[in-house]
Amino acid sequence: MTAGARTQAPPGTRVALLATCFNDTMWPETPKAVVRLLERLGVTVEFPVEQTCCGQMFTNTGYADEAIPLVRSFVEVFGRYDAVVAPSGSCTGSVREQYADLATRSGDSGLQEAVGEVAPRVYELSEYLVDVLGITDVGAYFPHRVTYHPTCHSLRMLHVGDRPLRLLREVRGIDLVELPAAAECCGFGGTFAVKNADVSVAMGADKARHVRDTGAEVLVAGDNSCLAHIGGLLGRERAGVRTMHLAEVLAATEESA
Repeated sequence: MTAGARTQAPPGTRVALLATCFNDTMWPETPKAVVRLLERLGVTVEFPVEQTCCGQMFTNTGYADEAIPLVRSFVEVFGRYDAVVAPSGSCTGSVREQYADLATRSGDSGLQEAVGEVAPRVYELSEYLVDVLGITDVGAYFPHRVTYHPTCHSLRMLHVGDRPLRLLREVRGIDLVELPAAAECCGFGGTFAVKNADVSVAMGADKARHVRDTGAEVLVAGDNSCLAHIGGLLGRERAGVRTMHLAEVLAATEESA
């Protein structure tokens, strides 16, 4: 796709935004950036206001039964859409990789069938752009030195591979530099950071050091949870590196720079 060109989802396609509760509560500019980006590409995005937490927090801490009502709510809210796009590899991974087991645990065959239909239609942002829309150049402009951290769930659970990097390489004005030991976990891991704070901070300190070594102005990732952890450490070190979600970089234009 050339700069300024437009694409669109197939006619009649209904696309929903899964904002995620983490973003909705703390980083609302990220889901807003997803909407700006997709609408610039000719995709109409709907925001179902009934959406709630995906339930990953319960599932990952052993409260599977408590997560089942959230699974049921998710398929009811998003079942009418052809695609669901989320600015989070973590929440997308939960829907695609954990929901089937939770539905089986419920013993509800109807829920199992619904999950089987809905879960494959849930995409992390870079997946939707590259695999569904078939584009890497989204017409973005971001004249800064940037390094990219691949979050664990996007890398290991969703296997997004180099999709985010392919998108970033096409951004005009960007100086994209490789992050040393990029595949290493940052140490956040949701409740891991609470239950194992010392280990989490040590892992995050390693990641922050690698970020500083790049000389980047901006650290980019596809999950704000990881950016909050690394960004907090960089801030305390007065490193002068800011964090931005991938969606916000891809939504940037010459007018907004």
